Amino acid sequence: MKRVVIKVGSSVLTNTTDIAKERMLNLVGLIAEARKKYEVILVSSGAVAAGYTAVQLNRKVPTSKKVLAALGQPILMSSYKSLFDIYDVTISQILLTEEDFDSRVHTQIVQDIIDRILRNDILPIVNENDISTTPDQLFGDNDQLSAHVAHHVGADILIILSDIDGYYDLNPKGNPQAKIRKVVRQIKDEELKQKCSPNSEFASGGIVTKLKAAQYMMNNKKEMFLCNGYDLTTAREFLMDNVHNKGTLFTTNK
Repeated sequence: MKRVVIKVGSSVLTNTTDIAKERMLNLVGLIAEARKKYEVILVSSGAVAAGYTAVQLNRKVPTSKKVLAALGQPILMSSYKSLFDIYDVTISQILLTEEDFDSRVHTQIVQDIIDRILRNDILPIVNENDISTTPDQLFGDNDQLSAHVAHHVGADILIILSDIDGYYDLNPKGNPQAKIRKVVRQIKDEELKQKCSPNSEFASGGIVTKLKAAQYMMNNKKEMFLCNGYDLTTAREFLMDNVHNKGTLFTTNK
């Protein structure tokens, strides 16, 4: 059975003042369906955004962001549990930092835990542990975290569900003629050095962090698929029917 990592961003999971329940239910339904065909690992953003639905602190203040994450993590996981219970899927939570991939010993522990969880038919839900850590210990965004997870646990592909349809040849905000690049086999240095431009105040990096994640995957001879998380039609077609209508596939394969 192939192994897939699905990463979902904060903007998909939450609105400004509440959990986006319908979008979250659609995601859970897709994952429950995909588990019949794949071993699935979910990397989920949304803790800080979920915390903000309870207490509106200024997330630009580092301590406030940690408080929001502490508040939001149980809110997020409670929402996931109630929805996955509908499909009789048992979930688990794994909080990681960049340090967990810094040494062979730490990485092996992560690999063993995720392997054991999957063997017991449990869904691992991974997030970055930014509550008690320093900036040096953090990836800073779940795009790059998900790429490291995908590589180190031997996943065949990383699926990133975002608030965009794919990777465009031009900035779609200012260029109505912009078109989605369906397949990308090389990312230029200047693309990786763009200024981070998240579309949501709770997002971490916008397209740049996704390109860095894609570059990491391709450097390790693996694939990444970027598509819309608001409408999961593209993701479902790609995962379940092997159909690539929309979205962008980053690959070194010809």
